[in-house]
Amino acid sequence: MSNQTVESLEKRVAELESQIEDYQKQLIHAQKMSSVGALASSITHEFNNILTTVINYAKLGLRHKEEERREKAFTKILSAGQRAAKITTGMLSYARGSETRQEPVDLVVLVKSVIALVEKDLQMNRVNLHTHFEAQPEVVLNPNQIQQVLVNLIVNARQAMPSGGRLDLAVRLNQESNMAEVIVRDSGAGIPSEQLHHIFDQFYTTKEADENGQGGTGLGLSLAKEVMEAHRGRIRVESAVGKGTAFTLKFPLTTAAIEAA
Repeated sequence: MSNQTVESLEKRVAELESQIEDYQKQLIHAQKMSSVGALASSITHEFNNILTTVINYAKLGLRHKEEERREKAFTKILSAGQRAAKITTGMLSYARGSETRQEPVDLVVLVKSVIALVEKDLQMNRVNLHTHFEAQPEVVLNPNQIQQVLVNLIVNARQAMPSGGRLDLAVRLNQESNMAEVIVRDSGAGIPSEQLHHIFDQFYTTKEADENGQGGTGLGLSLAKEVMEAHRGRIRVESAVGKGTAFTLKFPLTTAAIEAA
């Protein structure tokens, strides 16, 4: 084989690798937009509630001249505006974020930012959320990527409980392994053991897409595994039919966090 042929093949391989990288980025973005779509209805409903609050208390403030009632009206309007700003900031950050930079992050703060995005969706689907923050570890991660993993796991959990149920979110330390853990546990239908071995395979799915095209892509969990491996972490799953499913995200602790622990 001539040198020219070898160089041509190497160039072609490099081009294909670049295309694969671009396709992977597009898949990640598509999965993220799928999660945004799953939350859109609940977020729209929440904004409608916020606007109703703002309008009603604005009318109250205009109608009453007493200082006490006007102050109450302005306080309620300010609170509603801050709630809207929190949702908007979180959603824009989640939808637009594409940086790959990792940085020290408080895991509890990160989980709370995800809760701000999903709590209304859970309420509308009769899912009771319970949080268990046993520790507040600091880990090095890409906030947007881990947000995406958590949102996807929570949306999956909600879809596994079509008649409502219970969702537990926990943050804890595993001092034996020097790992921080985030657990997402639902009380849903569970996953049969023969399917459990394949759920991290790309394009493998246990559910049908709904009328809005949500679910059924088989991308979310395979991308979650890739993200966790890029963070030198792991994702584990436990499930029993009729009893629910629990996903555990495991992150290496920072040196400072290990010393503090």
